Amino acid sequence: MLYALACVTLFAMPGAGFAQQTMDPAFAEHQKAWTTKHEFSSPLVDHLPASTAVPSPRDVLGHDIGAPRVLDRYADILKYYRALAAKTKRVKIIETGATEEGRPTVIVLISADENIANLEINRQNLAKLGDPRGLTEEQAKDLIARTKPIYLVLGGLHSAETGPPEMLMELAYRLVTEDSPLIANIRQNVIVGINPATDPDGRDRYTDWYYRNKIDDTDDLDPVPGVPYWGKYIFHDNNRDINYTGFSSRNLLAFYLQWHPPIMHDLHESVPFLYTFSGQAPQNPSLDPILFGEMPWISNFEMAQLTKYGMPGVWTHGFVDEWSPGYVGFMSTNHNGLFKMYETFGNGGATTELRHVKPVEGPGEDLHANDQTVREWFRPNPPYKTVEWSMRDNTNYMETGVLSALQMTSEFPQQILENFYRKSANSIAAGRTEAPYAFIIPGDQADMTKVALVINLLRLQGIEIGRTSAEITLKEGKFPAGSFVVKRDQPYGRLAKILLEKQKFPDPKLKTYDDSAWSMGMMAHVKVVPTADLTALDVAVQAVDQYAPQGNIGAASAAAYAVLDHGSINMATLRYRLRNVSVRIAEQPFKSHDQEIPAGSFIIEAKAYEKLKAAVVPLGLTALALETVPNVPMHEAALPRLAIYSTWGSTQNVGWIRYAFDRLETPYEILFKDELRKGGLRSKYDVILVPSQGRSAKSVVFDIPMRGKPLPYTKTAEFPTQGAYGSSADIRGGMGLVGVEELRKFVTDGGTLITLGDSSAVPGEFGITPDIEVNRPTKAFYAPGPIVTAKVLKPANPIFYGYTDSTLTVRWATTALLALPFRDQNDVLMSFPGGDKMVQSGLMVGACEVKNRPAIVDLPVGSGQVLMFMTNPIHRWQNFGEFRMLYNALFSYKGLRKDLGGPPVMQDEPTAAEDKPADGCQ
Repeated sequence: MLYALACVTLFAMPGAGFAQQTMDPAFAEHQKAWTTKHEFSSPLVDHLPASTAVPSPRDVLGHDIGAPRVLDRYADILKYYRALAAKTKRVKIIETGATEEGRPTVIVLISADENIANLEINRQNLAKLGDPRGLTEEQAKDLIARTKPIYLVLGGLHSAETGPPEMLMELAYRLVTEDSPLIANIRQNVIVGINPATDPDGRDRYTDWYYRNKIDDTDDLDPVPGVPYWGKYIFHDNNRDINYTGFSSRNLLAFYLQWHPPIMHDLHESVPFLYTFSGQAPQNPSLDPILFGEMPWISNFEMAQLTKYGMPGVWTHGFVDEWSPGYVGFMSTNHNGLFKMYETFGNGGATTELRHVKPVEGPGEDLHANDQTVREWFRPNPPYKTVEWSMRDNTNYMETGVLSALQMTSEFPQQILENFYRKSANSIAAGRTEAPYAFIIPGDQADMTKVALVINLLRLQGIEIGRTSAEITLKEGKFPAGSFVVKRDQPYGRLAKILLEKQKFPDPKLKTYDDSAWSMGMMAHVKVVPTADLTALDVAVQAVDQYAPQGNIGAASAAAYAVLDHGSINMATLRYRLRNVSVRIAEQPFKSHDQEIPAGSFIIEAKAYEKLKAAVVPLGLTALALETVPNVPMHEAALPRLAIYSTWGSTQNVGWIRYAFDRLETPYEILFKDELRKGGLRSKYDVILVPSQGRSAKSVVFDIPMRGKPLPYTKTAEFPTQGAYGSSADIRGGMGLVGVEELRKFVTDGGTLITLGDSSAVPGEFGITPDIEVNRPTKAFYAPGPIVTAKVLKPANPIFYGYTDSTLTVRWATTALLALPFRDQNDVLMSFPGGDKMVQSGLMVGACEVKNRPAIVDLPVGSGQVLMFMTNPIHRWQNFGEFRMLYNALFSYKGLRKDLGGPPVMQDEPTAAEDKPADGCQ
């Protein structure tokens, strides 16, 4: 009977029962005029209550939402929410922190008066359901009956997706003021959270760019490119920020772990007309099976509702999978919640545009594969082939969808909460019934600073970690006192497994949306041991909040000091903190009082003791006192004048390098096309670094085409956010062939050019290294970011200081394959062995195609050198184990070619027994 009554409410007409409420005639007029087709609206959004007590968006901003050619800056968005909160008890604003540029981040909570008054009690109840250890079933049922789910909506993570921050203001006003049964039920049974703009810095920077350069876009066949930067560093990858480097994302995570919203809904813009995420293969098998029933449960309802209202182009199922845990909104599913996501059609601004939905024929275009106007079972009413699309159309679709999802949630709030509780309890139970039961991070690793990175990133996500005070023995062996134990019988035990385990891709025929591998231990070169020993759960540990290994230094009365090099990234920071001190690098290992001192260790003069101590101890490094200066070959740890070359059209991967360099206190200049083309580079720089960027070598060189009007990126009084992190009167054109020639001169005049990932195709394809051929794998090859083995060919080369193994785990990072003449084979420092055995985590289809391909090459060119990493030694803020290779290249750039070159060694012909290669490749 209760279910039947719920269904009556659920499918009631949205406007029934509130005809007496006065509506805003100006809004209705605007909404109708700005909606380009009547079927692009719904009865949920074609009206707006008129209130004399509560301000509407028009009252504060001067316009209704969806106004053509109008975007609101972040300060005005916050101004509206604060004005709303000041006039009603139904709104509470939670301050969560600030961005890199100082803009405040907030969460706006909206619900019925009594729900807002009881927010703290509700928060505590959700926390208990999220960690149900100690709860009985009866206690859990009681909490569920007394608690309201929080439904948290995120808008504007990607700054070019401009509609969500606008729509959410209207949604907030509607939720506060409308008296319809649908809205009243949402207010009564749900606490709606709104994240006004997940990237506030990017919101303002993009809005300035839109008004300056994009406002006159009216046709999607020739759009003006977007602004070069959103946030300070990471651009579109702020939705791949698995380790939460961005302040906005980190603030959001802190809110999540404090408030435990069971549903998180991330609003994006791309495909027509509205895609509602319900998951597709591959799905991460470590996530709770309940999730894969919940996601289509609500998404199918949304699709049915919008289709019922006559709105075409609403679909689900395809497009995005739930394999990688690295998307910001997946903090919900990672922590036993429910994730929802939209992709609504957007124009990259508020200008109404002619949109070509059916793919336009062009070179290499697979019209059928990319045609979203074709009917499919999951897209029963496809979008139109062409359409005039407006910001109001975008708002109508998105708001109607969110209100439908809230409608479903408001009818089944206890079901949402019960599922949240069950998933949390299941995570705890799975840790006791499914191996691995725990992960052990041994406490005697040579470099504990990288261990600290892993420990603290796990703790950041709320994963519980303990440390042993005594040696422990498990099936996998003995582990010393001070080892870390990540037990899986905890609320976020599933997440610990996802982050620490080896990724076994379920089917090589499947594709995935982003990286196929992210195993933290492999990426950081930290030993992590999964244990199938159930007794690991009983190991006595002391809870760890944060781990900061303290370094040590010998007595002050020494001839010199050796800072032991065990691969710590902090060796880089140490060098820069001692920039005014002579630091030499030992080229060979040696002993002092039976203490082995590895090659790569820093040798510091005795008079720098106080400065060394002040740096070594907090960095977790060990400085050994030496009675005599060692008699081994050494060279100065260079501090090269460093420039990072950046295109204007692809700043994202450059941003990750900048982020790492800033974190590690590395000085550099950003070099753009205008300065590069002027020449004279060798007089300014010793090393130029070209990070992986663009879609091809051609795009690195030519970048944004010289079409249309000039595109200035300079700071002005009207556009104060422009010109941040570099400026140009016109960002079009790229370095061009003139710039390539200046790079060639830089190298021939004695400079060091370092290229990373796909940018390593530039020297070969544009003649800086004319003898290198650049090949591409076949179309059958597929490698979405797996972790693979690379073979070190020149272990004594300075690039490998701090590394002791003959093979290293690296992240695959390129679509370019280098081929060198036989005479240059000795210039290859590291290679990919090829074959399936090379793949350590994730997916690589066609691994034999990369057999014996170079991974790192250093070639002489004139008086200088070109160092090409086919890996990307700084990929996002993830592959910490590779960082040192790049820093070693910087500190030893003058000696990288020592013992390289010369005639290559001929390999013996294989015997009959060796004819069949062990890697399975022919």
